[in-house]
Amino acid sequence: MFSKHDKYFFPHRPFLRIVLVIIDLLIISFSLFLVNYSRTNLFSLDSKNLLELVILISLGLVIYIITGQYKALSSYVSSKSFYQIIYRNTFLILIILFIGFSFNLKFLSRYDSVQLFFVINSLSVGIRVILRDLLLGLRIGNNSSQNKVAIYGAGEAGAQLCASLKTNRKYKIINFFDDDKNLWNRELMGIPIYSPSEINKANRKYDQLLISIPSLTSNRRKEILESLEGKGITILQIPTLEDISSGKARIDSLRSIEIEDLLGRDPSKPIKELLQGSISGRVICVTGAGGSIGSELCRQILNYSPKKLILLEQNEPSLYLIQQELCEKIKKDVIIKYVLGDASNFKFVKKLFLDECVSDVYHAAAYKHVPMAELNPLSTINNNIGSSISICNAAIEANIERVILISTDKAVRPTNLMGASKRLSELIFQAHADDFKLKNLINEDKKVKFSMVRFGNVLGSSGSVVPLFKKQIARGGPLTLTHPEIIRYFMTIFEAVELVLQASELAQGGEVFLLDMGKPIKILDLAKKMIILSGLEIKNSNNPEGDIEIKFTGLRPGEKLFEELLIDGKAKATKHNLIFKAEEEFISSENLWPALNNLKKEIEEQNLEKALIILNKLVPEWQRNI
Repeated sequence: MFSKHDKYFFPHRPFLRIVLVIIDLLIISFSLFLVNYSRTNLFSLDSKNLLELVILISLGLVIYIITGQYKALSSYVSSKSFYQIIYRNTFLILIILFIGFSFNLKFLSRYDSVQLFFVINSLSVGIRVILRDLLLGLRIGNNSSQNKVAIYGAGEAGAQLCASLKTNRKYKIINFFDDDKNLWNRELMGIPIYSPSEINKANRKYDQLLISIPSLTSNRRKEILESLEGKGITILQIPTLEDISSGKARIDSLRSIEIEDLLGRDPSKPIKELLQGSISGRVICVTGAGGSIGSELCRQILNYSPKKLILLEQNEPSLYLIQQELCEKIKKDVIIKYVLGDASNFKFVKKLFLDECVSDVYHAAAYKHVPMAELNPLSTINNNIGSSISICNAAIEANIERVILISTDKAVRPTNLMGASKRLSELIFQAHADDFKLKNLINEDKKVKFSMVRFGNVLGSSGSVVPLFKKQIARGGPLTLTHPEIIRYFMTIFEAVELVLQASELAQGGEVFLLDMGKPIKILDLAKKMIILSGLEIKNSNNPEGDIEIKFTGLRPGEKLFEELLIDGKAKATKHNLIFKAEEEFISSENLWPALNNLKKEIEEQNLEKALIILNKLVPEWQRNI
């Protein structure tokens, strides 16, 4: 859309079309005169030349109008339009030759027609290029608030982005940067290409750097972004190659660099047989389906054609949101049911499993925020442990094939109640798996595979530090960290869930699957990177005029400096290079079930101290803080 000021620079379309018609008539006339002059050295106009001119103008005008020469917007005329002009002029010259030959008028010789072809096309295309650039120049020149930008990547995507931005009032392209030495000090579309080492010298010339390499790997992206840190430049990037090719996004749909782009890694290709085997044609129930992990489980499960997907969630707003999202993705041959209810209610869960003939359960329902769990210990124990007991018992009654517990690295030598509750949930699953190993010797037809998948922080989850930092940056800081040395593992939700689904197909019962989380990240470094990516400066004693300050608040109750994935023993490799399995010690069912009954009794009576004592006996490695 043009602004209200554009009317001073742009004529109305009808008027512009009339101008173009007049220009074309002048081009035809001048081209014919020029061809005649080259033959006679005279600008003569005899009756034959006049008749030739009248026919040429009349036919030209008819052809141009009928074939839509004046429909194209002059400000955005492209190479396709230029080719169409050449086709029209070629057709026009051929008709003139045909008329001259048919009526023996001897209008144009073959040599003259070739000359006319080049002259008329050169003038037609050249004048339109000048007109386009003039109109765009006036339009862009009228905008005093243009962003001066550089484009990182002088390949095909960079050229497309440049062409697109040239018609955009918001941007003025100063130069390109590229890693290819062969391109340095050359030009693309009249714009110079420099080495990335020149960024420091040029960083005052532009406001933004646009990364235009859609096929860029995560590792290479991280290298480039890290090389640009501290230069005070706002960095944007184009969509991925997949989004561009699928039509989900345009080449100029620029987005901010997210911290996920720095922390993420190139995902390992999934083993299709594992994914298909764990999902296709099966009836799957996801508990905690409205949460970060649960909702992503539902999204990915739908991609592999389950027979039925059941979403169990006790939080109504969360269930509503995922329902609205999945309604747009439902396939005709997949049944989806949205169930509002409590996973710790055994009778309710049992009836659900039996009525729906569930074959697989992914148990993701849990209270997972460490500080909130410390403040509400009985509710956390009842929800996290109670739901695990309920799910396992209902799975046995309904003869479900597989039950997968979504666990956490906080369950390893836990220092907080949430971790202790998740560790006890693991012990419950392990005890059930051990029971079935013994029962399998007697009755092989009735066996439930109980397994667990344990992993660390996922980017973008409701409990992740990343959303918190984003909010704090948006309101001007400060960023709050509990300790300067605290480190965490990070993985994208998508990758974590994809690995969970593949691990489930590897389950035989009793395993603790561990996901390769990559290298741990120092949270202080994470905070600094997020400030820099926002185009801001860190405020500290060395830079008191900076934008965002980082403050340390001290470790919260139950918080670790670092997390672990393995309790004891060694992890063994599996069919997937990012999935490992461990067989850890656990409490036998004959000792665990009575203790759980006592724990349940103390929770019902709201006896916090006795409930915590029982929990501590079952999870002795828990460093109790409450």
